[in-house]
Amino acid sequence: MKPLYLKITEHHLVYSDDINTLNEGSFELDPKLELKQNFHNFKENISDSIDVIVIMNSPQTILKKNVFTYNNEAFDFGDELENIFHIPVINYADLENSDLNTVAEQEIDYSTWHLDYYGISHKKRQYGQESMQTIGNGFLGLRGTYLEAKANSDNYPATYVAGVFNQLATPVNNRNVINEDLVNLPNAQYLSFKVDDGDFFKIDQNLIKESLRSLDLKSGILTITNLIKLVDGKELKVIAKKIADLKNYHNYYLQYEIEPLNFSGNVTIISQIDASVVNSNVERYKNLAKKHLSVDNIENKNQETTLLAHTNQSNIKLAIKTDLRFPQIADAKYSVNNTDEIATQFIEFSVSEGKTYLIEKNVAIFTSLETQTDLEQAVNQYHFITDFALDQQQAIKNWRQVWNKEDVTVTGDITAQKLLRLNSYSMTTAAQSNANKDLDASVGSRGLTGEGYRGHIFWDELFDMNFYILHAPQLVKYLLMYRYNRLGAAMDYASDDDYNGAMYPWQSGMYGDEQSQEVHLNPITNKWDPDNSRKQRHVSLAIAYNIWNYYNLSEDEEFMEQYGLEMLLQIAKFWIDMADFDEKAGKYSIENVMGPDEFHEGYPGNDDGGLKNNAYTNIMVSWLFKQITKMLHAQPIDSVKDNLKRTDFNPDYLDKMNSIRHNLKLDFEDDILGQFEGYFDLKELDFEKYRQQYGNISRMDRILKAHNDSPDNYKVAKQADTLMALFNIRESDFLDIMKDLGYPINNPNKFISDNIQYYIQRTTHGSTLSRIVYSMLLLKVNDDKQAWKLFYEALTSDYYDIQGGTTAEGIHLGVMGATLNVVTSYFAGIDYRGNQLQINPHMPKQWEKISFNMLFKGVKFSFEVTQDTITIVTDKDTEVQFIGKDLPLTANQEIELTY
Repeated sequence: MKPLYLKITEHHLVYSDDINTLNEGSFELDPKLELKQNFHNFKENISDSIDVIVIMNSPQTILKKNVFTYNNEAFDFGDELENIFHIPVINYADLENSDLNTVAEQEIDYSTWHLDYYGISHKKRQYGQESMQTIGNGFLGLRGTYLEAKANSDNYPATYVAGVFNQLATPVNNRNVINEDLVNLPNAQYLSFKVDDGDFFKIDQNLIKESLRSLDLKSGILTITNLIKLVDGKELKVIAKKIADLKNYHNYYLQYEIEPLNFSGNVTIISQIDASVVNSNVERYKNLAKKHLSVDNIENKNQETTLLAHTNQSNIKLAIKTDLRFPQIADAKYSVNNTDEIATQFIEFSVSEGKTYLIEKNVAIFTSLETQTDLEQAVNQYHFITDFALDQQQAIKNWRQVWNKEDVTVTGDITAQKLLRLNSYSMTTAAQSNANKDLDASVGSRGLTGEGYRGHIFWDELFDMNFYILHAPQLVKYLLMYRYNRLGAAMDYASDDDYNGAMYPWQSGMYGDEQSQEVHLNPITNKWDPDNSRKQRHVSLAIAYNIWNYYNLSEDEEFMEQYGLEMLLQIAKFWIDMADFDEKAGKYSIENVMGPDEFHEGYPGNDDGGLKNNAYTNIMVSWLFKQITKMLHAQPIDSVKDNLKRTDFNPDYLDKMNSIRHNLKLDFEDDILGQFEGYFDLKELDFEKYRQQYGNISRMDRILKAHNDSPDNYKVAKQADTLMALFNIRESDFLDIMKDLGYPINNPNKFISDNIQYYIQRTTHGSTLSRIVYSMLLLKVNDDKQAWKLFYEALTSDYYDIQGGTTAEGIHLGVMGATLNVVTSYFAGIDYRGNQLQINPHMPKQWEKISFNMLFKGVKFSFEVTQDTITIVTDKDTEVQFIGKDLPLTANQEIELTY
């Protein structure tokens, strides 16, 4: 293991690969640059490869060894250096009783399983960190806030439960605009303290000497440690822990430990269930109606408190029960003081210097959505049966079972490993089978971590399902049932627009009706602009794709017979109605849609919005019709007849579906596939001009509108659109569809390469999903350098909050699922989009090894991929295709192949 020894001075990094010649190299820190950029520049200055960095400075802080001051601000130099070099960073003090290899391995293990934040951040940065450290279990999400915090500009304690939505009306531009929100539920995690007759402690940087918030991904436990010095000089150490129960999904657990460091006296603990909360996580929504809860009753019994409430429009009943426990505190005085909306409990006791005092708070949340019995009776009869120590042990056990199934391990990159695990963790906290089996809910674009996009369900499901399907296919079935249960609403929506079949809404919430905003606040101009995003009818194609994907991997015939085929046929009827035959062109056209791009809402000067013959939409419609045709021939005849009858899918529909499938119109200019009809008539945009003025031009739509212009006028895209179908389906299937449509591609490599280069130059990546799609596409043309750059930007997008504060509104779940998919399906090369696994690794040179497990058609696979080998183990006899050749596999027999 090759070390780099590093000493930090006020203005320099002094370094050497030999501890005896530490002054061999020196790098000057530029105070005008952020520490991150300085470290980037420093890395470029290091010519030799290194395996570990050893910081020679003596530790100056208690909670972390490598925290030092830069530009008068404390930074965790260890984390910052690890994020740049992607190798372990240790302190020389750690070597006092151990050797370099052991300490480095310990750091790798810690860092790849923990998301730590040292110190106190502010505003959107702090909000974003709270999103990232959310604990959850698929039923509830609890933002990673300090327990002592109330909602303000720096902290946003919030609790969300899947499926709990409510609608409110707000006057905007002389009309009532109705918005449906994922409701911020009563804050039951609040705990704080006061000493003697002082005030109850609030999060205040002036009172906190050190703070460390550490999310242990391995166990799902969030630990927040604060070293506090009050204004009167009294010092305390306060450790708060949070756990969301994966099995008893109604529950989360808190532990609050107080240690007086330099005094003895009296301490009073305050605990609350605060139902006065509102939805105020998103800045641009703050002027809209946001009070969703009405309190019905508050009751106290012994140390238990129950608060009953309901949402004031959707009338979802809520019951929250807390139980305070403090058995080790002998002289505690307990009291309560309830107001109309806040249940408050107090625990007063004497403390002695140097001793620790534990308070435990169990919380259970029930709603009338998943609880079929009388809610008040259910919560009154409910009792917590364990203490925090047992809860902690159970959490470790439950998460071990999760990681045994879904851990994607990479060797050679400490940052990527941490963030891939964070992504897996976030996917599991957003949805997991034990909770979702009882829920009528799917995953929103921000999971259960914030209020961005109002918690609605989008086409992002497509990117989430690609992860869930490999590890928990039963969960995918539960999530698809959310869509089936809203099939009627989708049919009503289509009927309202004079179409047959099912037209699923772009944004879906509680009822399955369209929840897209009719107006959108442009934060640059602070004006409300029309919002035509509801015309993204390709959401129905994403749902159809998820149904096919689930069936292809699970072979769940019962689901397809009872639910899946019915949805597919109703979606097909809608697209058949959308397609009109153009006599002049001899082709079918689909009009009045938007593509995934989102910047283009319509044609220049056309206020009605909508585009004609969006390439992605038309290709996926043809794909869908082809898959349905196959299923109608492969499914049992009785099932087919039943579904055709249920959906009134008559022979005319079958004939028209086949005709449309082969004759949808696409636009070309030479070998460039037009994003939509008329695309090539648009103007080119001077990207550099706006880059110089704004720097970040990812939201070019808002910038152009601020200049009284429109992205509709230009060849500019928010994200991957034209080639998005190549992310969904195999290249061979894509080429077959192009041939079916009458546009055969004679030179696929040139076509794909030319189109990628054409469109990527005109894409601003205003969605984090764009980077991951383009990364996959670039791998197809062996542009490894750019593919890696975009992949890593996507992987770190929430970690660094690269969109300028949007992580404050919740993590971006879709890109988390998509990055995991690229690692397994493209880097490791395990393509599951067909009847047989196709294996063709494309390992990045930056990594040494990728290992993971997955399920495919009832077979459990274990893969280990290196730079030149792949090792496979299955639990059943099966066959795969390895680099174009069939390869039989024997159960439980390890096979190593070279590529």
